[in-house]
Amino acid sequence: MGYTTPDEWDAHYISGKTFRHLGDAERQLLAVHAPAPDGGLALDVGCGLGELACYLTESGYTVDAIDYAPAALTHAEAHNTVTSAVTYQVCDIERDGLDDLPHSAYDLIIFRLSWAFIRDRTRVMSRLREHLRPDGTVCVITPITTAVPDGQRDIALDDEEIGLLCAGWTIAERHDADDLAFIVLRGPAPAPVECAGKGRPSPHALTGAGVVVTDPVGRILLGWSERRGVWELPGGKNDADENFLAAAVRELQEETGLKANPAGARLLALLMDSTHGIPRMTAAVRVAAYSGEVAVTEPDLIRRWEWHEVSDLSHLAQPLFTPSAHVIDTVWPGLLTGLPPVQRYPITPAEVPEPAQQAAEASALRKAMADRLIEDGWMDAGSPIEAAVRCVPRHRYLPGSELKDAYDPMQAPVTKRTPSGKATSSVSAPWLQAVMLRDADLNPGDTVIEVGSGGYHAALAQELVGPRGTVLSIDIDPFVTDRARRHLDDTGYHQVRVHLGDGEQAPAQLAKPASVDALIVTVEARDIPPAWIDSLVEGGRLVVPLRIHGYTWAIPFTNRDGVLIADSYTVCGFVPLQGPGHRADHVTRLRGGEITLRFADGTPVGTSRLDAALDMPRIERWTGVTIPGNVPFDMLMLWLATHIEGGFARLAVDADLDTGLLHRPGGWDAATLIRDDSLAHLLTRKLPDDESRPSLWEFGIHAHGPQADALADTMAGLVTAWDRTARTTSPQLRAYPAATVDRDLAVGHVLDKPHRRLVFTWTSETP
Repeated sequence: MGYTTPDEWDAHYISGKTFRHLGDAERQLLAVHAPAPDGGLALDVGCGLGELACYLTESGYTVDAIDYAPAALTHAEAHNTVTSAVTYQVCDIERDGLDDLPHSAYDLIIFRLSWAFIRDRTRVMSRLREHLRPDGTVCVITPITTAVPDGQRDIALDDEEIGLLCAGWTIAERHDADDLAFIVLRGPAPAPVECAGKGRPSPHALTGAGVVVTDPVGRILLGWSERRGVWELPGGKNDADENFLAAAVRELQEETGLKANPAGARLLALLMDSTHGIPRMTAAVRVAAYSGEVAVTEPDLIRRWEWHEVSDLSHLAQPLFTPSAHVIDTVWPGLLTGLPPVQRYPITPAEVPEPAQQAAEASALRKAMADRLIEDGWMDAGSPIEAAVRCVPRHRYLPGSELKDAYDPMQAPVTKRTPSGKATSSVSAPWLQAVMLRDADLNPGDTVIEVGSGGYHAALAQELVGPRGTVLSIDIDPFVTDRARRHLDDTGYHQVRVHLGDGEQAPAQLAKPASVDALIVTVEARDIPPAWIDSLVEGGRLVVPLRIHGYTWAIPFTNRDGVLIADSYTVCGFVPLQGPGHRADHVTRLRGGEITLRFADGTPVGTSRLDAALDMPRIERWTGVTIPGNVPFDMLMLWLATHIEGGFARLAVDADLDTGLLHRPGGWDAATLIRDDSLAHLLTRKLPDDESRPSLWEFGIHAHGPQADALADTMAGLVTAWDRTARTTSPQLRAYPAATVDRDLAVGHVLDKPHRRLVFTWTSETP
């Protein structure tokens, strides 16, 4: 029964086949080792026909039952006539993100007869640990190889595999349940990864290559050597006069089935250590392009290949082969700590030439892009920024993009996505990069930190600060930093320092207090952490895409004795900051998902009666306030967000579910006021065309609920007040430390975030 796809499992269930029923021994062990606490939540992974999920609800759990075979869930839901405490969801635990699970953390995560079918077991367990509540339990119920026929080995685990499963836990118990292994795991205990050597080789010098290869989302391929008890990279010894790159590509194909071209492999460094008194030389090789699917081709050497998250490598429960650890440390310096000594001989980075025809075409497009940026007012003619833009080859940082797209002033190509398609890294649009560099006011000799790495923006900054200046680029994703480092080296910007780390905290570790002239953030930030301000000199600049009530502006702050001051805003969009500093919006969905409300800042208000409010007649107000169709009105959004005291949200309508009840905003979430079980939101309508002038749009309000009239009047009044007193202005913004008391704040509208108190002071009198 070596099923590996949802279609095979669907066919299994549709044909009427079942599984071994939950036995008395399993029930007794569950009662003893996994009793339900008050309000207990359980995640049943690979729930099949749902028998276990129903039993767990009888034990007191609320259960989320997931399976990647839709037929199983259809059957389970149809035959569950006992309880409503089970939520069924189609989910591939290896491919789908876990953020979409119904709950964020569980008291019990259980696999019954399903763990043997998981391929990337280390990665899956690492991710599930993050969703385990304190004092929670992971339970794996599995057949064992000694109790199944030889032909069913693939549905069972042997002692060695069970040992791998139990590693990395404070408590790991194994019980017998009628020839099933009943494994109880508690207390995740990640520890620094250990390195291990192999047995004594033949007495001669060893030379070979270790190959770093990653999948499209940046996971690294490692093989488990059962005989040696280590994880290791693809690779091996080179033959006779075979060079390291050829050996790396050959070994990659022989061991994994993946095919690569030696011309596309890069030799990063030579690593010298010794094993059993014999010198060992390992070539660190990076292969970026390959074809084929991973397969176990030499089972006597490697039992299984797994794609691992790079961020998990520092706390693997099993050892890394020492040369593999050194190669990984060459690609992602600082990721692994406590490594055995090694002599590292980096290969001097060299600029990689490109074909003359491509270089000429790119040069022409680069010139046209610079001309367009000047023409549209994003960049000043004759400025150092213009010189940098005309110099740095943007397309070399976007090898997957066509030249015309790389040099489109308005495009921000995505360079990495999650398996579900969500963008996590991109190279910002040229117009926005020019604006942010202008606002950063970089000068020769400056020290600048960039949070969020792409490579191109850091190269522009290095051109501006010159050979005596310092550019330090930080990103939390090793895939991104590796990519940025390689492209910077390929284009000759070796001086730029690229650091793998948390952008919120790393500036405090990498720079002395008050030593940085400018800090430029190229990811969307929900707050301003202390490490950013502490690193700035007095008068230093912080340019950050700051999310305010769900809308994002690139804001240039100046540091004045620990208080940040700004008075200009550029509306923009960025991928969000990753890591501990990321905070998701509070989201409420109405009418079955047709309408979504998002609360980004402040305390969300009650929304439980809004479905009923939407059934009430609509109240409509048109304000008479108009705006040309080609003019942004983001300052109106900021005005509303800073003047509505409690209950501000953003509203979106799902195009696929739209029934026409609400006006669907085009390209923007509508500013919304929620109060007294009622809702009012901003909208626009196009006025009749007048060929003598640009098309005009009028702002209006739609409201629903028992207090719809009052809310509509409130929002309409704010729109007309903005038009009358603040339309041509933007507020001064001061960002104070979170501990600042009210009496020490400037006069204005206050928005409290965890690290900073933001005060918006509009120049006109506020209503």
